[in-house]
Amino acid sequence: MARAEIVAGICGFKTVVEAHMQDGRCVLAIDSDCEAIQRLAVELTEVKPLQEIGFKRGEGPSVFAVASEHCRHAACPVPVGIIKAIEVAADLALPADVVIRLSKSEPKD
Repeated sequence: MARAEIVAGICGFKTVVEAHMQDGRCVLAIDSDCEAIQRLAVELTEVKPLQEIGFKRGEGPSVFAVASEHCRHAACPVPVGIIKAIEVAADLALPADVVIRLSKSEPKD
């Protein structure tokens, strides 16, 4: 089983994704403070890993397609975190943290 803990940023919402392989599909359990991600979790319960990591869409739900229906914030890191958990559960990637550091400074004259 793979587990991803995602803290989305300034919204403060936390999401936990648990993913495991079963009969060639990746089964997902998603728990989130965010109402949009909660709606996504109801619909996104399993995926085909190779379709998700290759941007190939076929039968079954796609993380990004379902996210676009429920999550209105294009910069939300949760869909990517879900895909990272799928990769690890399917042995398509090693578990390693992903980090985005944001800062802002005033332009220098």
